[in-house]
Amino acid sequence: MRPRKPRLRTVLLAANLLLLVLPLGGLWLLRLYESALVRQTETELVAQAAVIGAAYEAAWHGGAPPPPGAGWAPRSAVLDLARHAVLPPAPDAPAPDRPADPRAMAVGTALMPVLAAAQRITLAGMRITDAAGIVVASSGGEMGRSLAERAEVAAALAGRPAAVLRDRPPQPGVGSASISRAAPFRVFVAHPVMEGAEVIGVVVLSRTPASIDQALYGKRWEMAGLAAALLLAAGGLALVIAYTVSRPIEAVAAQARAVAEGARATALPRTRGAAVREADEMWAAIQSLAATLEYRADYIGAFAAEMSHEFKTPLAGIRGALELLADHAADMTEAERATFLAQAASDAARLDRLVRRLLELARAEAPLPRGEEACDVAAVIHALPMPVPVVLEGGALRAAIGADRLGTVIRNLADNIALHAGPGATGRIAWRASGGRVVIDVSDDGRGISPGNAPRIFGRFFTTARDAGGTGLGLSIARSHLAAAGGTIELVPAARGAHFRLDLPIA
Repeated sequence: MRPRKPRLRTVLLAANLLLLVLPLGGLWLLRLYESALVRQTETELVAQAAVIGAAYEAAWHGGAPPPPGAGWAPRSAVLDLARHAVLPPAPDAPAPDRPADPRAMAVGTALMPVLAAAQRITLAGMRITDAAGIVVASSGGEMGRSLAERAEVAAALAGRPAAVLRDRPPQPGVGSASISRAAPFRVFVAHPVMEGAEVIGVVVLSRTPASIDQALYGKRWEMAGLAAALLLAAGGLALVIAYTVSRPIEAVAAQARAVAEGARATALPRTRGAAVREADEMWAAIQSLAATLEYRADYIGAFAAEMSHEFKTPLAGIRGALELLADHAADMTEAERATFLAQAASDAARLDRLVRRLLELARAEAPLPRGEEACDVAAVIHALPMPVPVVLEGGALRAAIGADRLGTVIRNLADNIALHAGPGATGRIAWRASGGRVVIDVSDDGRGISPGNAPRIFGRFFTTARDAGGTGLGLSIARSHLAAAGGTIELVPAARGAHFRLDLPIA
């Protein structure tokens, strides 16, 4: 069983889809990577907020151990660029309508050095508010201001940890190698500090995540390696396409040039290693074309040789008779002149028969395209005039052949009986259906065909009745007509006379 190979269009489609997926996949990966950078920043801020919140709670109790909690309470990063909107920049913090909690203010003052030291390492903005959202400790400004109106702080004041993304104006002078980050948004984390079920403060941290440019700059050597791998993949893809498409097409083109230069089908190089079916089909088409051209060239050569031989004899006879008449007509008797003229007329008639039979053979061997044909075998045979007595046997039966073709075949076989069977011979034509085919037997009770002549009877111009007007083309014409309809003719053994069997598709 031949392995199934992809079509050329399948290979090209796969290559184009791959080329399309690569950039789209890259954009998708970059988007995922940017979200990962946001979650990484959120995770870092959550960890820092937990530590600062624990320090605040310890200071709130004067350094004594805080009351035991209600169990484990891990907090994971939740921000995602695909699901969370980027909020506007944080509004300016307004002045509160009352002073901050004195106890919270004292704790915040004690933690100020901690915030300043931590900011030098983490680069995060740090704020601590009391239970009303008033800033009591800060790594920067906004001391004594209220953050209660901000969404993330309001959620934390209600006892719910929160994280949001806020827009950030472009920062001039920030490059890929800078410690400042150039992302167009900032991550805000609000962590409530609880005493039982009561909020005693909120730790508010903010940090700009690393931008894609900065992250890629940090991975520039790895990215260079990836680019090299992609280039190698693209080169490999080009080689695959060249192997599966270009190479077989070039090989088929070379075969076509060889055919144009006269190479025979058996000498054509085989296209090997093709991965697409089109290459195999093109090679098979070239092979078939070369075989057809060889057959036609051989046929024309052999036909020309045979035809020249057949025409040579009557032409020589006509020429000889005319030369004799031209040179000696005055010295000849009337009977001699009539003899030579009769010989020339006979040879001319033979040439006329040959030409007509050759035209008939040409039509049989090169039929024009036509639709499906069918005829009633009995009607066609009964309508033919027979040159000898013929017994007809068979009922109504339709064969897949045109009436004209079948009539020509039967008429030629009947003419053969008249030419070759001998005086007094009779014929028999019987037809029947057999295995989905139409079988027609044409036989006679005459002299038959000798074993030496039997293999040659279907050859063009072979005849044993040349003197009686035979051209040797009747059986060739019959075989060509039957072949055009998908049928065959053969000589079958017979106890007496000649017996031909025709096999045709049934209609």
